[in-house]
Amino acid sequence: MIAAAAELAPPRGDLDVARSVLGTEAAGLTALAAALDGRFVRAVDLLAQASGRVVVSGMGKSGHVGRKIAATFASTGTPAFFVHPAEASHGDLGMIVPGDAVLALSNSGETAELADLVAHTRRFALPLVGITARGGSALAQAADVLLLLPDAAEACPMGLAPTTSTTMQMALGDALAVALLTRRGFSESDFRQFHPGGKLGARLKRVAELMHTGDAVPLGTPETPMDRALLLMTEKRFGCLGVIDAAGRLIGIITDGDLRRAMGPDLLSRHVGEVMTGSPRTIGPDALAAEALHAMTARERPITSLFVVDPAGRPAGILHLHDLLRAGLA
Repeated sequence: MIAAAAELAPPRGDLDVARSVLGTEAAGLTALAAALDGRFVRAVDLLAQASGRVVVSGMGKSGHVGRKIAATFASTGTPAFFVHPAEASHGDLGMIVPGDAVLALSNSGETAELADLVAHTRRFALPLVGITARGGSALAQAADVLLLLPDAAEACPMGLAPTTSTTMQMALGDALAVALLTRRGFSESDFRQFHPGGKLGARLKRVAELMHTGDAVPLGTPETPMDRALLLMTEKRFGCLGVIDAAGRLIGIITDGDLRRAMGPDLLSRHVGEVMTGSPRTIGPDALAAEALHAMTARERPITSLFVVDPAGRPAGILHLHDLLRAGLA
């Protein structure tokens, strides 16, 4: 068994290679951050001022990075799409129209397949932002704004496979996307419109979309007899009863734990006000579902039901942990 385990363990050299790759690429990102200057701001200006879409293009590995950048733009409030440069030369140039801005990626700046697309931007005076590592290249000369990648070693031991260079391209695309969304004041609510599915969409739902309202909410007053309170808790199936005052404000709660603590021969003859716990945890209807989950689970004593109150403290609904689970939040 010991010999078999040793055979399965990765050679130490693999870890050394991995750490070297990550260190080399991290150094490239550090150099990229240090090299940013006013040209980055001008690039953001051009992209933000486009009345149409941001068209991203690149060939090979730069193209794969470009697709991701376009997707990040589109999901964060900057309308964008990717055009393959070779397809652009065979009709897809018609997709790029006045009002659009173009972001072209090429590490060498001499990618032949980009030539027709670059010429198209010059012919129709479309803003062109170029990302390249060669300041004297054709792309660099044609671009309205050049974002020059610093001279950084590729992580490939032969110095040939795009590794550090594509990492820098990807990071620079993220920097542009985040700068644009920050300028536009892109909010969590805006973000949710583009991410309705999966756990992310669930986390960005509002409590009001998930809570139970109306007759489903278990409520009583301090004067409610405990035998009636038990019936209400059983009927509403939330394992609790909210207690409201004469103005309708939530002032307390009775939970299964409160019942156990108050258990005695006189329990059913008592009133809710004698058994309740005051100042229950609450949340507002406009809060995110993720905030509700945190309110239920983050403390020493987790809870399974959470009352939702309006600004005046009146119950607007109730949320159960199962509602969050069904929504895909956890």
